[in-house]
Amino acid sequence: MLVLLKALGLFLLAGFCEIGGGYLVWQWLRSGKPAWYGLLGAVLLVVYGGVATWQPTSFGKTYAVYGALFIVLSIAWAWYFDGFRPDRFDVMGGLIVLVGVGVILGWPRS
Repeated sequence: MLVLLKALGLFLLAGFCEIGGGYLVWQWLRSGKPAWYGLLGAVLLVVYGGVATWQPTSFGKTYAVYGALFIVLSIAWAWYFDGFRPDRFDVMGGLIVLVGVGVILGWPRS
């Protein structure tokens, strides 16, 4: 259980770094924010690349699980920071990918 919690924490940290970094670069280039937004975003994106390597699983499995969590985290980020209001299809899609993550991470293997 502790291994699962550690993995989830690392995925959340990776999501914050990637989505937050991308968001800051977006704000710099698309919304006219100062250049330091872009610089900070770039630093977060580099940190994200390192955080992903802290997972104990293989590259492919790590990125498959993270890809699903990235979808849910992106919707949550947009909701909180951009005022995007997810509809029932956004929520259903997010739940579907979370079930997929549960199968990949938690399904007993023989």
